[in-house]
Amino acid sequence: MALSVPGYSPGFRKPPEVVRLRRKRARSRGAAASPPRELTEPAARRAALVAGLPLRPFPAAGGRGGGSGGGPAAARRNPFARLDNRPRVAAEPPDGPAREQPEAPVPFLDSNQENDLLWEEKFPERTTVTELPQTSHVSFSEPDIPSSKSTELPVDWSIKTRLLFTSSQPFTWADHLKAQEEAQGLVQHCRATEVTLPKSIQSLIYWLHPALSWLPLFPRIGADRKMAGKTSPWSNDATLQHVLMSDWSVSFTSLYNLLKTKLCPYFYVCTYQFTVLFRAAGLAGSDLITALISPTTRGLREAMRNEGIEFSLPLIKESGHKKETASGTSLGYGEEQAISDEDEEESFSWLEEMGVQDKIKKPDILSIKLRKEKHEVQMDHRPESVVLVKGINTFTLLNFLINSKSLVATSGPQAGLPPTLLSPVAFRGATMQMLKARSVNVKTQALSGYRDQFSLEITGPIMPHSLHSLTMLLKSSQSGSFSAVLYPHEPTAVFNICLQMDKVLDMEVVHKELTNCGLHPNTLEQLSQIPLLGKSSLRNVVLRDYIYNWRS
Repeated sequence: MALSVPGYSPGFRKPPEVVRLRRKRARSRGAAASPPRELTEPAARRAALVAGLPLRPFPAAGGRGGGSGGGPAAARRNPFARLDNRPRVAAEPPDGPAREQPEAPVPFLDSNQENDLLWEEKFPERTTVTELPQTSHVSFSEPDIPSSKSTELPVDWSIKTRLLFTSSQPFTWADHLKAQEEAQGLVQHCRATEVTLPKSIQSLIYWLHPALSWLPLFPRIGADRKMAGKTSPWSNDATLQHVLMSDWSVSFTSLYNLLKTKLCPYFYVCTYQFTVLFRAAGLAGSDLITALISPTTRGLREAMRNEGIEFSLPLIKESGHKKETASGTSLGYGEEQAISDEDEEESFSWLEEMGVQDKIKKPDILSIKLRKEKHEVQMDHRPESVVLVKGINTFTLLNFLINSKSLVATSGPQAGLPPTLLSPVAFRGATMQMLKARSVNVKTQALSGYRDQFSLEITGPIMPHSLHSLTMLLKSSQSGSFSAVLYPHEPTAVFNICLQMDKVLDMEVVHKELTNCGLHPNTLEQLSQIPLLGKSSLRNVVLRDYIYNWRS
């Protein structure tokens, strides 16, 4: 029984009911005409495109099960599946002639392909997803990889943490040595005499301070996790910390004096925040003592300026850090500040000319200073923050590092532990250490069966002289054929940058002055070369027929 409700109309229908009626009418008309699926599909796809749904072309009719498009064997699409997450069809036939094309054809892309197009618009050099399978396994000699062939390797000033050599011949010299051979090698290394027997001992020796056998003292950057849980009695003992720093200062000063008198070619100072490379005059093409610090922060650079240390940023050109006059002479830090202040005043002079200087709020001094220093903060802890100190300023840097409170961590596993000193020669307070060498023999499958493949692993702080000595040794012992993978300590890779030199050095004079530095003549000749690797370092080396092929 129908009840009469005031204001109620029997013919009134809600909007959803009207939509249902229209859909029913459309279905009834379509069932009467029963057009083929191919003719109705473009309209539905066009409607989906208008709604902004990314679609792919449907597979051919009767694809799965071999039945027709409307037959019972046809696979029904899962209504709960995403339209842009359907499985990719292996081979899609071209659209038949019966399909009508929309007026403005739009390519059908999935979400991954759309992201690729966006990446290509922002970064045209990026490889698309479809090209990755071809470029994932890159051959060694492809032209896009910086590589070179030569009879000698370029100088590499980065510290390596691991070397892995492979060869078809055994590494017999890495086996257990006789007591007499080991003693001869150690004595010849300590006396810096010409090596006769065995060469392998001197190639693996380095000098370290401080020496704590239960703590890994290299690398120091990012070593908190490895040092966590280790015994450190000095962490809460101020007296013990003072004793350790006092001994460290004596060893550091001893190393610098050896470097200044050209009895030490180079050495490293490894702190928990940065690494310093000191090089003697004549190495890396420089006629002065040089020191490279990487990475640095704005606070460290400000502290060095306050101590009167003159330095430059080799990788920062024509920036706010260094302004040059028309004659090409560099300006001091105070002159740079004066010029930058004048530029700021000139930048607001046009407001006074228009008479609106009182209506527009000028930035205060603090915001201007922050804007000037923004680029300095952005390059902190990056390779571009590398600092170069030359000449007499290296002695000022020595005193600065000895007295700097930020040189030693105040908390954490490295609290109170002095920086690590690494040197190729002996110095006061140093301890002789040896790199760890381990040889392995494995069977590899070949065309005619199995063949022996020998590998040699070297671990530890591998300095430039050790790398060159090892390659010289293997070049002769492996009959001019081996391959190597090198693992550098990344913060030290920037030490390979080419520095601006004032004059060309006479190599004969340099070698004569550095004769007693403790390096092999061939190693000294290589370290005297100008670095060519830039911010990178050697990572792969292949020696075939006594010809090196390397890439960084």
